[in-house]
Amino acid sequence: MTDERTLSIYDRQSRDYAEMMDRDAERDPMIGRFIAMCPPGGRVLDLGCGAGHFAGRMAAAGLRVDALDASAAMVDRTARRPGVLARLGRFEDLDERSVYDGIWAYFSLLHARRRDLPDHLGRIAAALRPGGLVFLGMKRGSGSGRDRLGRYYEYYEREDLETLLPRAGLQPGDCWFGTSTGMAGHPEGWIAIAARG
Repeated sequence: MTDERTLSIYDRQSRDYAEMMDRDAERDPMIGRFIAMCPPGGRVLDLGCGAGHFAGRMAAAGLRVDALDASAAMVDRTARRPGVLARLGRFEDLDERSVYDGIWAYFSLLHARRRDLPDHLGRIAAALRPGGLVFLGMKRGSGSGRDRLGRYYEYYEREDLETLLPRAGLQPGDCWFGTSTGMAGHPEGWIAIAARG
């Protein structure tokens, strides 16, 4: 379950978040990799879509895009993007079976409690078609904590994800590392990992 305090922050600061993503999303190379790894015209889910910047890029590339977020303010912004079907919901509301060619969970599941991640990954695996792609983005480190804005995070390393993914029936593949500065204003390391169902 997503942290209520974190959700309220995203609801209150959706405009600031959207403005940050206006700058950052176009420069992010990971979304291009995700799109290239999905079949042309495939059905995809942006899980924890935020303001919908990545969902919009997926739709512009010809993918059929569903988007899910627990922040009503974020869903409202995402729903305005052409070609994106956005709905309000939490990670535990993902209950589709074998419908998605790809699921983009990019810096969203890091807000879920560590104890809940296996269930969320299981839901992702169930929602993917055979051989479907999941693309995770997480902040690197260990433990959990809140940033200066009060948002809750769980931190992961490659070894953590390469243990958790196979348990959910997802086979890890390529991974990438980097550092970026988000709304909290300080640089943090991150990992992105692709896996197949």
